[in-house]
Amino acid sequence: MSIEEIKKAAEYLRPRIIPGTEVAIVLGTGLGGLVGEIETVDSIPYEDIPCFPVSTVEGHKGRLIIGKIGGVSVIAMQGRFHYYEGYTMQQVTMPARVMKLLGIKTLIVSNAAGGLNPGFKVGDVMVITDHINMFGTNPLIGKNLDEFGPRFPDMSETYSKRLTELALKIGKEENLDLRTGVYVGTSGPTFETPAEYKMFRLLGGDAVGMSTVPEVIIAHHAGIEVFGVSIITDSGVPGEIVEVSHEEVQKVAAAAEPRMTKVISRLVEEIGKGTSPKS
Repeated sequence: MSIEEIKKAAEYLRPRIIPGTEVAIVLGTGLGGLVGEIETVDSIPYEDIPCFPVSTVEGHKGRLIIGKIGGVSVIAMQGRFHYYEGYTMQQVTMPARVMKLLGIKTLIVSNAAGGLNPGFKVGDVMVITDHINMFGTNPLIGKNLDEFGPRFPDMSETYSKRLTELALKIGKEENLDLRTGVYVGTSGPTFETPAEYKMFRLLGGDAVGMSTVPEVIIAHHAGIEVFGVSIITDSGVPGEIVEVSHEEVQKVAAAAEPRMTKVISRLVEEIGKGTSPKS
């Protein structure tokens, strides 16, 4: 996507967002229910936004929600774009750059993922502490857009330690058993083979999915603070692997969603207060 196309989308959205909005949320497969927690002031179909891609996957509504959570102004993507849909990496990650131009300072991403860690169970909520890019490409390949960030961005703290600690604190307060771990991002659209699950675990992964990594790279490149969370919707642990379908993933994600929603809602409220984990 060209800088002109990114600016065109941002210019269309700017008059419609709440002035001073600094938090954006990306809702993954089966996780659109968080929208129910948003005091919505506007809902914009992706097809109405100039140059914006359109969601083609079941479980992704394809709307940009503008409103407030606990008095904090937010933008929420109810549905994301995936590399396996045939979009380029630049198209997949365009929204993150649009958000940067709109003044977003914090990006919260969520997804459904397969569990690799034998200590996890289906339905667990995992706070992402790091990722492994197994897409075979990178959204920053090509001419660097200096308006957003440096040619060679540091990735030593891609997921905010501050927000991770704050989320874990919230989990304890809400009596939620949150996991932490490394997310492996793959292109999809096939679910993993048993050998692939084993390989990703040996590489250090705790969960695997088909999203998140590209937009996180672009957001981090642009200086946006990132928080990520996965719902474990199936198991890739040897002896626990069963046939999995997109419908089953959506079903499990929907069942676990209230816990993820509680964490994200509280996190947004605390971000709005400027809260630190120790306060």
